[in-house]
Amino acid sequence: MKKYKVNVNGTVYEVEIEEISGAAAAAPTAPAAPAAPAAGGEVIAAPMPGSILAVNVKAGDAVKKGQVLMILEAMKMENEIVCPRDGTVVSVSVSKGSAVETGAALCAIR
Repeated sequence: MKKYKVNVNGTVYEVEIEEISGAAAAAPTAPAAPAAPAAGGEVIAAPMPGSILAVNVKAGDAVKKGQVLMILEAMKMENEIVCPRDGTVVSVSVSKGSAVETGAALCAIR
């Protein structure tokens, strides 16, 4: 363990960091891949944890590349979730006010 002092906005914190090396190092954990919706299609996943502020599409809607599908609030910032390509919304897995984790399926585009 190594001890460090860190100054954050004028407040000093003492932190201990353990060095892990070699084969004994644990692999970083990654969020589980979202399950594909039953109807198929390309899953649009949450890029970060947060809350859904607005859902701008519904199943069956035609969408264009770059169109804002929904707004995800994370760390008091509004993040636009945009459509990666032209297509049709197959399913929407969240609603306004839903809390989501990184990698959670938001909707599917076909």
